[in-house]
Amino acid sequence: MGRWLKRAFWAVLIVVAIPLLLGLAYNVVPPASTLMLWRWATLQPVTRDWVPLDDIAPALVRSVLASEDARFCSHRGVDLVELRNVMDDAGDGEPSRGASTITMQVAKNLFLWNGRSFIRKGLELPLALYLDAVMPKRRVIEIYLNIAEWGPDGEFGAEAGAQRAFGRPARELTGRQAALMAVVLPNPHRRSAAKPGPGVSRLAGRLQARLPREGAELTACLGPLG
Repeated sequence: MGRWLKRAFWAVLIVVAIPLLLGLAYNVVPPASTLMLWRWATLQPVTRDWVPLDDIAPALVRSVLASEDARFCSHRGVDLVELRNVMDDAGDGEPSRGASTITMQVAKNLFLWNGRSFIRKGLELPLALYLDAVMPKRRVIEIYLNIAEWGPDGEFGAEAGAQRAFGRPARELTGRQAALMAVVLPNPHRRSAAKPGPGVSRLAGRLQARLPREGAELTACLGPLG
């Protein structure tokens, strides 16, 4: 029995150590997401061209932050304000709304799996706090923009997404194109930046209207862009 307990202990230690070590390594090594790895393993196509943050249009950085995580620069990986709001809504019996920050999404995409799960969410929170502690904000958003799924056929990252939707590199996106790409992120299998329907166009328009008011605060922690 003692031998099995020892083996279980080492197994748990290894499972915990892997994301901790990878979190440090990913400060310098371009990572792949678990979804990308799954697609490779199942012989499905993957298109991803890693580009540094300076080669991504600032309009896309601002649009994604405004759409996905407006308090990115002020929280420590987990947005406690949004988390409390979600818990209050759940207590009142209202439909659940997501409270995932970009850092939480990076943690999920790098180490966990897709789908709704309390177990996954419970793992996502400490991993996000850890990533925020060991990675600069600039690196977190750079990774996010290079591993986010941006198309239905294995397109990952801003460069592949921009090429698929508009036939141009990510650094040349216009404000309108950046807004369209940002609002398709929640579901790139059902939303299209290349052929936006009325709902996607309306969301992109609202996002563009907000950016002049929020732009500077959104990227205050990132330094110069572009």
